[in-house]
Amino acid sequence: MNVLNAIILGIVEGITEFLPISSTGHLILASQILRIPTTEFLKSFEISIQLGAILAVVVLYWKTLFLDIHVIKKVVVAFIPTMALGFVFYKIIKYFFLGNGQLVLWSLFLGGVFLIIFELLYCEKQETIEDLSVISYKKSFFIGVFQSLAMIPGVSRSAATIIGGLSLGMKRKTIVEFSFLLAVPTMIAATALDLFKSAGAFSLAQFHLLAVGFVTSFVVAMVGIKFLLNFIRHHTFVTFGIYRILVAIIFWLFLNQR
Repeated sequence: MNVLNAIILGIVEGITEFLPISSTGHLILASQILRIPTTEFLKSFEISIQLGAILAVVVLYWKTLFLDIHVIKKVVVAFIPTMALGFVFYKIIKYFFLGNGQLVLWSLFLGGVFLIIFELLYCEKQETIEDLSVISYKKSFFIGVFQSLAMIPGVSRSAATIIGGLSLGMKRKTIVEFSFLLAVPTMIAATALDLFKSAGAFSLAQFHLLAVGFVTSFVVAMVGIKFLLNFIRHHTFVTFGIYRILVAIIFWLFLNQR
């Protein structure tokens, strides 16, 4: 991997992290297009640069994250399922799931189909939850359970949490913002765990590449967050479902020709 690769992957991460299309899946596919060897460093890079995108949430929502104790407690409860399952299945996720292009494509395709069907059947109720602070602990926990499905590359953490929140009776904007906030402890924990286990084997040049990807993803994610908040005011996620299906089909054709 070189600096240009790190910048490209940082851009991909910043664009896709908060959209329901799977940033991890796109990073894996982008790495294949760039012909970057699937090494332990690449897998750690794909995990770590997501923290750059998450920093954008901290900058934009710092008051809620640090001052609203009610929301903080709900985010912590929602984080518990992913924390527990991620710790237990860390080795399976990193050594068998990450880098698995076929798993990504199937997840993108089936997730796209599910997203379209869900949106066609979904009807928002009048008593939906609009305020982050009034989300119950029970619903927070179940949103976390939905998020844990995204440990499978291609599922999309954003899609899983948003669909979970909508199913539990939350306003579209409310669950999108809760998904932003929940990403903070989730990605901090994932990155910290991976670096704790792997960082000792990285060279100084590799840490430089991590820094480049981190900064790039942060800058691009600032735009990505604002785009999604504006998008959901007037649109459903059907467009993203169609996009997921098309990406999967295009990559299947691409991989079959290689």
